[in-house]
Amino acid sequence: MDPLEIMANIDRTFPFFQPVFSADEHTIMGYEILGRYQSEDGIISLGPFFLDEDIPDEYRLEVDNYILSEALKKSLEENIDTWFFINRDANLLMLDQGETLLELLLSFCAKGVKMEQVVLEISEKHFRGDFEQLFHLIHYYKTFGIKIAIDNIGGDSDQWERLAKVSPDILKVDLQHLRKEAGNTTFHNILYSLSMLARKIGSTLLFENIELDYQLHFAWKNGGRYYQGFYLHRPSGDFLKEDILREKLKTKCQDYIEHEKRHLKAVFNLTQLLQREINEQVNELRKHAGNLDSLLISLAKNVEDKFFRLYICDANGFQLTDNLVRKMNKWETHPQFKGKNWSWRPYFLENIMRMQNKNSGLLSDSYSDIETGETIRTFSYPLGEDQYLFMDLSYEFLYEQDGILY
Repeated sequence: MDPLEIMANIDRTFPFFQPVFSADEHTIMGYEILGRYQSEDGIISLGPFFLDEDIPDEYRLEVDNYILSEALKKSLEENIDTWFFINRDANLLMLDQGETLLELLLSFCAKGVKMEQVVLEISEKHFRGDFEQLFHLIHYYKTFGIKIAIDNIGGDSDQWERLAKVSPDILKVDLQHLRKEAGNTTFHNILYSLSMLARKIGSTLLFENIELDYQLHFAWKNGGRYYQGFYLHRPSGDFLKEDILREKLKTKCQDYIEHEKRHLKAVFNLTQLLQREINEQVNELRKHAGNLDSLLISLAKNVEDKFFRLYICDANGFQLTDNLVRKMNKWETHPQFKGKNWSWRPYFLENIMRMQNKNSGLLSDSYSDIETGETIRTFSYPLGEDQYLFMDLSYEFLYEQDGILY
């Protein structure tokens, strides 16, 4: 792409609009403003132009501002009252401390555009400047009512720390990686952690690059309030009817709800089954077991089709028995675990209290086992006398159960 050709024919550049849909109303809640160029060969994306750091900064800024102006003019002409997502590279934004962009937006506010309609979408992952100055600018923009979205979110802990300082209104999550990492539990866990972070700092999740149904399902299941991607609608030069996908999204949502209900029912049924089986086993075996280790060994012989690790802890998380682990269809005792404390584990004490209050077992969510790396679940069972049995369900068993593994 020849930057000189584009600068000489800037009037051939124009905005495209990619709709962003909401999960709660199933309608278009806003548009991301994208750049296009009318070449002799047809319409081409200006994405490579904006991302090419060899092109002078002032060229990229001029084209960016021209396209934004054209987009806002069009919105005023057609009386479009919605949110507009405006992309800005943090390095370019800080060249003049964001003054040019703010002046442009204020000039359109005088014509009827509301600052509350503006979502400034910042890519700061490769920012080379002073983050404190960037944070100051972002907070300054917020005083005008401008919303902040951060994209290119990943598993970088430094970035997560910065997110906590900025408290953006929206976090954009790219689901392109999901097509490559569909079976990667690490990727799923990072997104789960990100959803927890968003909740803590008061941000909303927007999932972008949704190209297939299962990606939309994934976004819905993982707390996405806003959706964007070719599967929903491609960018175009026109604004669309707000409810263009209302019925489709409503139907999809109902499908996902039914799927999730079936999953929750399967988890509930398995929990009830394990509760009955372990209750019967423990009540019978306790009549003959001399101590907790012998109880564990006797129990293991009867449950080896489901579990691969068993141990008992007290109410404070101190392990009272050896680890009993099944390897190569044989049970092994690992005495080095006796006496260890597990209260540091997430939800450990909370689950102990839940078992105390309900006097029944609990089935955990799916998670990656530290030792095996496999996806497992743990069934916890109150033995009484402040003793709690923990039983790790094997991946093989979970895989055979419909709707249980994930």
